[in-house]
Amino acid sequence: MKKAVGWLLLSLLIVFMGSLIAFLVQTNFTAVKVKEVKIASEDGKILSAFLFIPKGVSAENPAPAVLTMHGYINSKETQSGFNIEFARRGYVVLAMDMAGHGYSEQVKGGVANPARGADTGLLYLASLPFVDKNNIAVEGHSMGGWSVLSAAGKYPELVKTVILEGSSSETYGAPKVTAESGFNFAVVFSKYDEFSQLMWGVKIPSDIVKTEKLKTAFGVTEDVVVGKLYGSFENESARKLYIPNCTHPGDHLSKEAIGYAIEFLQNSITPPKFIDPNDQIWPWKEFGTLLGLIGGIMFMMSYGVCMLKTEYFSSLAGKPVVFQTKNTILDKIAWWIGFALITSIPAITFFKFQQPGGRSPAPTSFWPQSLTIGFARWATFNALIAICLFVVWHFIYHRKIGGNLSTYGLITDVQNKKFSLKQLWKAFAFAVCIVFATHIVLSMVQWAFKVDFRWWVIALKPMDFSRFLIFLRYLPPFAFFAFVNALVLNGQLKAKQFKSESVSTISWMISSALANCLGIAILVILQVGKLYTTQTLFFPTQSLLGIVAYQFVFLTALSGIISSFFYRRTGSIYVGAFINSLFITWYIVAGQAIQFAS
Repeated sequence: MKKAVGWLLLSLLIVFMGSLIAFLVQTNFTAVKVKEVKIASEDGKILSAFLFIPKGVSAENPAPAVLTMHGYINSKETQSGFNIEFARRGYVVLAMDMAGHGYSEQVKGGVANPARGADTGLLYLASLPFVDKNNIAVEGHSMGGWSVLSAAGKYPELVKTVILEGSSSETYGAPKVTAESGFNFAVVFSKYDEFSQLMWGVKIPSDIVKTEKLKTAFGVTEDVVVGKLYGSFENESARKLYIPNCTHPGDHLSKEAIGYAIEFLQNSITPPKFIDPNDQIWPWKEFGTLLGLIGGIMFMMSYGVCMLKTEYFSSLAGKPVVFQTKNTILDKIAWWIGFALITSIPAITFFKFQQPGGRSPAPTSFWPQSLTIGFARWATFNALIAICLFVVWHFIYHRKIGGNLSTYGLITDVQNKKFSLKQLWKAFAFAVCIVFATHIVLSMVQWAFKVDFRWWVIALKPMDFSRFLIFLRYLPPFAFFAFVNALVLNGQLKAKQFKSESVSTISWMISSALANCLGIAILVILQVGKLYTTQTLFFPTQSLLGIVAYQFVFLTALSGIISSFFYRRTGSIYVGAFINSLFITWYIVAGQAIQFAS
């Protein structure tokens, strides 16, 4: 228990230090106040945002302002690099959760509503007494770019500058931009952006210079020259195209892409404090929240070990029954065939099962998250395939050499070698305690520091009550997957057993993580590798899910680690499976958009 408590305290220290670093960077070492605000939309829906107020800003000393908005299936924290750097330079920043994203409710019209809450945010920002209403800019990434451009089109008198990151005009409700549009206009579109076809109608991202949409916006007939200033900042007709060397989601992790936005903003609206665009501190915030994410995972696992040593939950502890094969060539071949199937089938079916016919599922009032329906369907079908293959493997091979409920980790009372409903309930209660405690830690971090656990697009956010209700509805399919996955990893794909228990546990955790994530990691490598070598995608019709796959490399690897970690300590698959059921569903539901508009 002493050692387990030591790891628990270390995990909390890492969470605290990481969150403190992120807080200090986000507030420019307390020179910027960051507060959460709630704004009511025209139809009464509540929109969430962070308001960054630099020190010294007041009604007597108003400052220029920027409205920023993230892209589809992200949240306001994704825009941290832009928010931090704008606020450092003295701009008031309103960083919004797009309608249906983060903690914003879905507005009338849903995702099809062109402004998606940006118009409400713009009016709110302009109403603040400490904002210079003559100097307001809007900046948005991807769908967020369409949203802020729509807001600028609705209230042109309020907007002096528009900056699009990985976005475009004349797409999905975004108004047409011409040389006569009354604002300065910058387009930051990356060399390897996955959405060049959707945004600008070109297969090669750098070919946007040839598009009529861009030429019309810049008021030219020849190809647009990258980095050249068209028009003038003096009469608010400035136009400029930037092409940084990164991908669509890479805009948020690129000092080059963020630097271009800073440069154009400072040139178009004089900053209260000029700082060179290359002088950026936001990567330290990413480092801090990454530490928080690592510490949060450590907390979940170390807290679990501590709980197993309590009187009530101690009966869950036990040693796994490790079947000792003869280590013949046949045994090795069977193991590697199992590994190959486990890692390849989810990758092969990743796109097909989520989007049959090439379309995302339609959200409903019961299941209001479109992509989560696809994830649940993919998880369910893969679980069905896995359980069928497991049964075939059992009868053809493993039953003959001693495979049974004990070796598969299917008994709940390991100490008495039997199945007990009481122990099954206790395993569920144990998992609830672990995941709920982790949720409390994260909620406290968000309350105290205004940050969550994340790195780039990998993010763990606390659930509010409305998302908790959604979580309950999506839990069954992900629980089914978690249990089948735990059975396959720990019952079929048993890693090598070493004399040292700690070495054996680490070996099993690595083996399970790789089995779960390697196929999807290869899918990502194929997609991104071809993109960086040819500027085209390996799976050209899968721009969105190809990016979503990044998170599933992390999530499937972590689920394999958790499954094997607790199997080695309990001798059954149930504790790890219950924890993964709750954690995977929490992670997905908290981070996905609610598309259904009630």
